[in-house]
Parts: sequence; structure tokens; C-alpha cells
Amino acid sequence: MKKYGYILLVLLCATACQFRDDYYVDYADLDAAKGLAFKVIGQHETDLSKGIPYNCYLPDGTPLSEYSEEDESTPNGIRKTSSVTGTAIVQQMLKYGNQNKVIEIVGTYPSIDGNWDAVTLSGKVMLPKGRKPKRMILVSHYTVCSNAEAPSNCFSLEGVLVKLGYGLVIPDYMGYGVTADKVHPYLVMDLTARNVLDMYLAVRQWLQAVDMEPEHDDIYLMGYSQGGATTMAVEYLIENEYSWEGDPEIVKVHRVFAGGGPYDVKATYERFVNTDTAGYPVAVPLVLQGMILGNNLKVKMTDLMQPWLYEKMDDWINSKIYSSAQINKLIGTKVTHELLTQEAMDQTSDNVAELYKAMTVNSIISYNWVPQNSVYIMHSMDDETVPYANAANAKSKWRNANITYNFGHYGSHVKTALRFIYSVQTLLKDEEKEQSIYNE
Repeated sequence: MKKYGYILLVLLCATACQFRDDYYVDYADLDAAKGLAFKVIGQHETDLSKGIPYNCYLPDGTPLSEYSEEDESTPNGIRKTSSVTGTAIVQQMLKYGNQNKVIEIVGTYPSIDGNWDAVTLSGKVMLPKGRKPKRMILVSHYTVCSNAEAPSNCFSLEGVLVKLGYGLVIPDYMGYGVTADKVHPYLVMDLTARNVLDMYLAVRQWLQAVDMEPEHDDIYLMGYSQGGATTMAVEYLIENEYSWEGDPEIVKVHRVFAGGGPYDVKATYERFVNTDTAGYPVAVPLVLQGMILGNNLKVKMTDLMQPWLYEKMDDWINSKIYSSAQINKLIGTKVTHELLTQEAMDQTSDNVAELYKAMTVNSIISYNWVPQNSVYIMHSMDDETVPYANAANAKSKWRNANITYNFGHYGSHVKTALRFIYSVQTLLKDEEKEQSIYNE
């Protein structure tokens, strides 16, 4: 009798565990979350034990499933010295952690546009299924061009960090997701940083309402490429406006991870001009449009951009139809003077002087500020997209800050993105080990 009772108990436990595992929460219908700033508009489950989903894109717009080491390119004279393949890095990412099932939640939240008018933006929350997240990671994503690459429409590669039990908040940015009909204010730091932080503030309240608040209330900040610079701008915003003790909106930062970022936009532009090479051609029109329209400059884009390229801005870039990889192929050249006018190539011209002012305002290293929190910055010295000068200038500016720098010959911008996410994953795992030993 005892034997049958034991078997019945085992069966009941197994059934209960299976039921718990399959239970699906429709967050859009939870009464507790209704009326909050973050509004769920869709969700689904992803199983990472089956690999990374096909709709995952790299910083050059290439689907991860189509990524090949042979597709990488670096400027003449720069040789990739890293012996670790990108494929091997991705495989290592998938080995870490045991939280394979990810709940991907798409939602909207209120923020502001460039005129400080109210606007509704979108983004994605990624949570480990069946448990509360350890901490939240606020991710500022790398440059995207097609709306298909926006976090709300794809699987962000940073989502592998959910395997370790972390939750992610990933805004789309203005100009993507539900605002895909608007021009993206590329590298307009203060606006994008505020849009990013507004999503976290809205999601934080929502997590509490749906009983999914993390175990720790301090957060990680993370971003690569455009997201690297944006992440540092978010850190600046938090330290200057959301760090006052006693303030109900206080945001506590545990650590910051930034990789491959254009911390010095002017240095990036000067690299385009001085070398007459644009390793990532689409960045040229993106930077010009972002600086001119995003900063309300009186400079005309036609004064700085070659007519044939300007004529294609709406069709190729502002339509949000094409990925950056596709646009680069459509542009068909990496020669800067074929993209910019002679006036734009003249760094002493009045229009370029105005452009430089806007670039300086939107370069995080130009701020009268030194990060107070612990920061990890990674950059490849071979980077053909975001020049290494950005990282070197950041190190010079923040030489007295609590920053760990990881500079090396890691190959292309894309390959270093994979290495960066893997490095963050490793650092998170190592930190957990150290904390476990400390607690013993």
C-alpha cells in the first residue's frame, strides 16, 4: 500500500510540475497590469535549447543564420588577428545557463520626441519562464535599418543572457516599432537615452504589478555599437537625474557594459573623410540625417550629401524596408567622396563647422562628466565601422573612472559584437560565482 501511495505521489508531483511548466500567462489580460504606462500588445515563448531563432540580426543587418566569416571585411592594412570564429562564440553562448525558455513580451510606453511632445514608443521585455529574473538588463541595441530588425519584431542576440536567469528590457528607439513611419534621430544621444530609460521606468512598475519583479532592484546597462554610446548616455542621465536617495524614481545601476560605441561622433566622421573610406557606408547618410534633422540644423542635407544618394534616402533608409547590409549593397561604394560633396569633405567649411558642433553635443565624451558606476568597455582595434579612436578617446577622457577596458585585435565590428555579448555573459557568470563564494 505504501508502495502504491509513493507511486501516486510521484505521479502527482510530475503532473503538477508539468502543469506548472506549461502554464501560460497572458500578460495583456492581467487586470493588475491594466492602466499602467507599459501596455502589452503581444507575447510568445522561445525555446533556446533549440538554438537561436532565425529572426536574429547582427549589427550589419545580416541574419545570424546567414553569418559567415568569409563575409567579414576590414580596411586595407588591417588584419584580423583573432583566431576564435564567430560561430564558435555563438555556440559557447548557448552552453551557458539552464533557463532555456524565454517569454518575449512586446509592449508600448509613453515618452517624448525631439520637440518634447508626448509620443508612444515600443520595445520588448524578455523574461525567463517559470521564475522571477535575478536582475534586469536595460539593453540599448545596435544600429538597425529595417523595421524587421527592431527588437519588438525580432529576437535580439542579447536574449541569450536570459539563459542565466536575467530579464531584459530592449526599446525599439524612435523611428522603429510603432513609430516606424518617423525618421530615426540617429546618434542624438540625449533624446535616445531618455527614450530608453522611459521604457525601463514603465516596465519596472509593470513587473511589480504582474508579480515578476526581479530579485535585485539594481540593474545592468548594456549596449553595443550605437547602443554602446547610448548606454553611456543612459548612465549619464541616471546619475544626473535619477540617482537621488528618497526619490521614488531612483534608478540603481549595478554595472555598465558598453562595446564598440561611437562615443566621439566627430572622430568617426573625420575617419570617413581623412581615409576617404567608409567601412559601413550606410552610416554616412545616417549620421548626416541624424545630426541635421535631429538637431534642427539650418544646414541642408543636399549641401553635404551627393545628389544620387540624397534622392534615395526615403526609399532606402527612411522606408525601414531594407537592412543595413542590403542598403550597403545598394549604395555600392565605400569611397567617402562618392557619398559626400566636396564641401562635406572640406573640414574647414562653414557647414561642416555647424555639423561638428552637433556632433560634439552628441558625443558622450564631450560631456562634463565622469562615470561613477563600474563600467566595462570593449572595442576591437580592427573595427572598420566604429573607429578605434572612439575607444581611445573615451579612455583618455575617463582615465580616472572605475572602468575596465578590453581593447584588442578582435576582428571586424560584427565579430566583436558576438565576442562582446559572450564577454558580458562570462562576466555575469563569474560575478555570480564570486557572490556565491562570498555568501558561503
